[in-house]
Amino acid sequence: MAQSAPEDNLPAKNIPKTGQDINPVIEHDPEAFTLTGEFIRHVDEAIDEKDREQVEKLCEDLHPADMADLLEQLDGDARQKLVQLLGRDLEADTLAELDEDVRDDVIEAMPAEQLAEAVSELETDDAAFVIGDMEEQERDQVLAEMPHEDRIALEAALDFDEATAGRVMQREFFASPPYWTVGQIIDRLRSGEDLPDVFYEVFVVDPNFEVIGSVPLSVFLKAPRDTKIADLMGTDKLRRIPVTMDQEEVAYQFEKYNLISAPVVDASNRLVGMITVDDVVEIIHEETHEDMLALAGVDTNEDGLSSDVLRATRSRFTWLGVNLFTAILASAVIAMFNGTLEQVVAIAVLMPIVASMGGNAGTQTLTIAVRNLATKDLTRSNAWRVVWRELTISFLNGIAFAVIMGALAALWYWSSLGEHNQGAAMTLGLVMGAAMIINMFCAGLAGIAVPLALNRAGADPAVSSTVFVTTVTDVVGFFSFLGLATLFFI
Repeated sequence: MAQSAPEDNLPAKNIPKTGQDINPVIEHDPEAFTLTGEFIRHVDEAIDEKDREQVEKLCEDLHPADMADLLEQLDGDARQKLVQLLGRDLEADTLAELDEDVRDDVIEAMPAEQLAEAVSELETDDAAFVIGDMEEQERDQVLAEMPHEDRIALEAALDFDEATAGRVMQREFFASPPYWTVGQIIDRLRSGEDLPDVFYEVFVVDPNFEVIGSVPLSVFLKAPRDTKIADLMGTDKLRRIPVTMDQEEVAYQFEKYNLISAPVVDASNRLVGMITVDDVVEIIHEETHEDMLALAGVDTNEDGLSSDVLRATRSRFTWLGVNLFTAILASAVIAMFNGTLEQVVAIAVLMPIVASMGGNAGTQTLTIAVRNLATKDLTRSNAWRVVWRELTISFLNGIAFAVIMGALAALWYWSSLGEHNQGAAMTLGLVMGAAMIINMFCAGLAGIAVPLALNRAGADPAVSSTVFVTTVTDVVGFFSFLGLATLFFI
């Protein structure tokens, strides 16, 4: 989400009570760029009193990103009342900054005409983002209220699949034929006709409107007026983004080649839009957010604290059900060794340690694997090298903790049973150490092999890897420890 300078964001803590003449001075807080609780309370009071003038004074200096934060912190009823009180004073950019569930509430409180006007003010990519998830009937109603040119551009953006370059690109850009001079382009720019709000380079196109080069504004502005743009353009660093490219791949291209902006081309290589670095920041935020939720077994649609409770419950129930099944599987392994547990009670005390250490080791390896798959650092060409690396790390850590826990287990068992059980204590220590090595080695193997296998199968390794890895570490941990204990004690 957009982040403005701190001095333009935050209302001061000392705001007069509702009804008094106020001017919400901006607070500079280097520790936390957030709206203060007192400010939100004043807004709530103004909403309750339906004091439109007071609401406008409180909110007039808020950046759209902070206005979005304010709306997200209010409850549903107060949120809709605030939108109605502000009316057309609610900046259009605020809609693009809101979480999906909160945006639905805000849109519901806005008349179709007002919503259409707000969407028309947004850049194409933000407009498509705002109305992309609306019901078809509601979307058509908004589109019908929009100016013809804006509606055509937005409908074209919505024709592309979600999470592709065609959906996130801006259809506004500046292009020039190669024979134009710097002076001609400057005169065109000063005319202000049909120009994007923000752009970083001039794209050079041939008669077929194919991109043949680009000129950064920093280079363009230093050249004499009579210089042809073709003499300034560079082609070696130009990266053309196909409209069908997945947005995650777009972000990878920007990160790898240090791009500020890039042209988007259709199947005929014709220039149809551009993607800028601010769009990519949104993509990175979204993709990282999805991966974090997926690793925890949370539905990626549950993206905010205001999401529907029943929907969130259903989405979490699925993975909790899978975890229940794996827990039952681990318990079944334990049940196979009831006799051992009855005769050597100490094993029941130490058993969770083996499984827990394996689980943590597996999660560490899994996190590294998923992250490197996402950044394309882990590929088929280096997969075996990475597998051996992770297995070596897991094995070495297994030995280290085997020595530590083996010694502690032996000392504890010896001190609790007396010196005449020295042999049994040493045996328990060896069993503990051996189980630790086996489980941590298998945890490392599962942590790297599971996401690689899922990725090879075309599945998202972030979505279900955790469940499989946890199952492996629990089952192997319990089976190795209890199996060795049965072998040596029974």
